[in-house]
Amino acid sequence: MSTPSAVRTAIDPLAGTRAPGDPEHDVLLTGTVFMDIVFTGLEGAPVRGSENWARGMGSSPGGIANMATALARLGLRTTLCASFGTDLYGDYIWESLAENEGVDLGPSRRLAGWHSPVTVSMAYEGERTMVTHEHPAPAPVCTELPRARSVVASLEPGRDEEWVRHAHDKGSQVFSDVGWDETGRWDLAALTGLRYSHAFLPNAAEAQQYTRTDSPEQAVRALAELVPIAVVTKGPDGAVAVDGITGESADVPGLLVDALDPTGAGDVFVAGFMTGTLAGWPLADRLAFANLTAALSVQHFGGSLSAPDWTEVAAWWIEAAARAKAGDADAAEVARRYDFLDGLVPALVRSRPRRRAIPTIGFRDE
Repeated sequence: MSTPSAVRTAIDPLAGTRAPGDPEHDVLLTGTVFMDIVFTGLEGAPVRGSENWARGMGSSPGGIANMATALARLGLRTTLCASFGTDLYGDYIWESLAENEGVDLGPSRRLAGWHSPVTVSMAYEGERTMVTHEHPAPAPVCTELPRARSVVASLEPGRDEEWVRHAHDKGSQVFSDVGWDETGRWDLAALTGLRYSHAFLPNAAEAQQYTRTDSPEQAVRALAELVPIAVVTKGPDGAVAVDGITGESADVPGLLVDALDPTGAGDVFVAGFMTGTLAGWPLADRLAFANLTAALSVQHFGGSLSAPDWTEVAAWWIEAAARAKAGDADAAEVARRYDFLDGLVPALVRSRPRRRAIPTIGFRDE
């Protein structure tokens, strides 16, 4: 059954900050795009020699496409420099980003004979296990990167982050995160891109390892000595941050939701925080919004196509405000924390439902 067409309400969160001469792009991304296949509803971890049945499955663009989609759905002008295969997966991912999400793929390239990297993710018991197959792209494609307000960098110990330095020197604000250090050294000095970072957003486990501290609160204070804005995420418990530019600090709890798939939630959090930071919001509002976007995303399959847009933010806010008005004490506390949304989202938003991950690719309209 086809869905009736409707009006999509466009919200530009940076409208109040734009000025003549600003960069054309709000965010520049570069990285690897994957084809993600996600299984959910497993009874437990896969066991050697057994066949496991999943109650749910979804397919969607993954890798750096998670961040690109999340940013574009929040209204930021997003451009991506990446390699795309010329296989059917590559066709699907390119179409999803360029045509459906409005991501500018001008700096990206299609590479003949190179197949798209694939990740299979199995979600169970609030965790996930992943299997990936990838052949590195045969040639670099991101030689001349366009100017942008901001860039996103995923730092790795010992890796030269020359492109991050170039972006920083061009005036871009660098928002960086980091993965698990497989070397076990946890040496902050090895994160060479950290010196160019405007904001650094590790999770609690990573932050505590790097700072040799015992809590997210101690870790964020230590990181605040190194970067202008330090954020430590605490999963469903929210996030804590220190903004040395404004002098603010905040610790904002997360939102209780029924999580279906945590894939990409960290990317969606970063996208939400970047949106608020580039728009000039107070620190507590930035954290609250990032918590909200991440909470909305985990209620759907996959990484990129689970990201919320302003329609979903508005629907959540309208429902939360209504519960608070009806006398729900917990909802009233949440409504107070999110009352900044009242001036951001329209009272009524009509839109086509956002595309979500489904168990296959390639469906075409008959």
